[in-house]
Amino acid sequence: MKIIIAGAGAVGFHLAKLLSKENQDITLIDSDQEVLNHVNAHLDVMTITGDAAAIHVLKEAQAEKAKLFIAVTTSEKTNLLLAMLAKEMGVKKTIARINNVEYFDPLHKERFQRMGVDVLISPQLLAAQEIERLVQRASFTDLFEFEQGKISVVGFTVDTSCPLSNLTIRQIDQSSDAFTFKGIALLRDGHTLIPENETKLIKGDHIYIATQNQHLDAVINFAGKQLKPIKKIMIIGETPLTLKAALLLEKKYSVTIVMHNRQAERRFIEVLERSLVIHADPGNIDVLKEEGLENMDAFIALTPNSEINIITSLMAEEYGVYKTIALVDNVDYTHISQSIGIDTIINKKLIAANNIFRFVRKGKIEAIASLHGVNAEMIEFSIHKKNRLLKHPIKGLKLPKKSIVAGVIRDNEGYIPDGDFYLELDDKVIILALPEAISKVEKIFM
Repeated sequence: MKIIIAGAGAVGFHLAKLLSKENQDITLIDSDQEVLNHVNAHLDVMTITGDAAAIHVLKEAQAEKAKLFIAVTTSEKTNLLLAMLAKEMGVKKTIARINNVEYFDPLHKERFQRMGVDVLISPQLLAAQEIERLVQRASFTDLFEFEQGKISVVGFTVDTSCPLSNLTIRQIDQSSDAFTFKGIALLRDGHTLIPENETKLIKGDHIYIATQNQHLDAVINFAGKQLKPIKKIMIIGETPLTLKAALLLEKKYSVTIVMHNRQAERRFIEVLERSLVIHADPGNIDVLKEEGLENMDAFIALTPNSEINIITSLMAEEYGVYKTIALVDNVDYTHISQSIGIDTIINKKLIAANNIFRFVRKGKIEAIASLHGVNAEMIEFSIHKKNRLLKHPIKGLKLPKKSIVAGVIRDNEGYIPDGDFYLELDDKVIILALPEAISKVEKIFM
């Protein structure tokens, strides 16, 4: 697939890196030659120096042959203009990165689609929404919901207090009569495994399971996790993501925000209605203690400095804060969150990439998610035509060994299927697959 990315910043570079691994035909456009020199030194993609909004640059990139155009420059207006120009030149699908959440109103989205902007994406809004979901289910390190929670995938660590330690998946399944679940991925010593019936959980494992949303509280109790409601939250940082997260969280929780920038402080006070905004050094743990850190139920570190976010989150854990979330820019850090003690590490680039990736994958795809630290993807396929998928039970579909069916959504109901489950037309099937199995899975669901 020919894909053009306008903007070689953090999001554009990461997207190009991921897509180049998929053997896609990638062209990356940016006006900064130094930035493109960095790209050329690290990625095997075509680069063009120039203003992506210039017609001659788009022609040089052969926009008329592209199936996907992704505009992720730092300018929202430029991204919208680029998407419109690309569509006019014949691009099949256009995506524009924006910041203005007002544009996500259905009427505005429809208007943009008529003008040639097929998809609007806001990494900051997506990250804020993920933070809100994680706070709502604070007992889990990860929470991914498919079809508004008809099927949920959650992660937790098997620690000394976990009653599942030293039990096999089969034994756990036999002892959970009150609800249905499926272990779909296991992170052990940095390696990703798809658990089998005889796989035994050991201390330090990080297990991901799929279940129906109504059973999440039962899963918490079953895993021996403390079910604690979140009431007080401290957020550090004055980034736009901080503001978006606070706007979502202050509706349900008592939110305290610690920041060092006076100008940002005034802006936050003008926009927020219930949050307490404090002027202080967010990287000073003694200051955070003075502002009530030890009385908080959750701590969310969203400064531009990944190291400060990690260190303050670790200190918050030390002082007894129940839930910690740290924003990091380095994707590699997402693989160490469980091992160093932070509940959850989030990365805006990964979140945005997951939302864009569904337009690259083959088959009719509804959603894509990446589990933190897990070298695998979760892909939601829609059964859109009658083929061999409907003629055999799941165990007869010859799915790759390094893949697993996590759940099925049918007529707004979620199911955790066994091997004898038959798929039907219009089912939505959630598959977890390791990288080497993805292409085979895609072919089965095409």
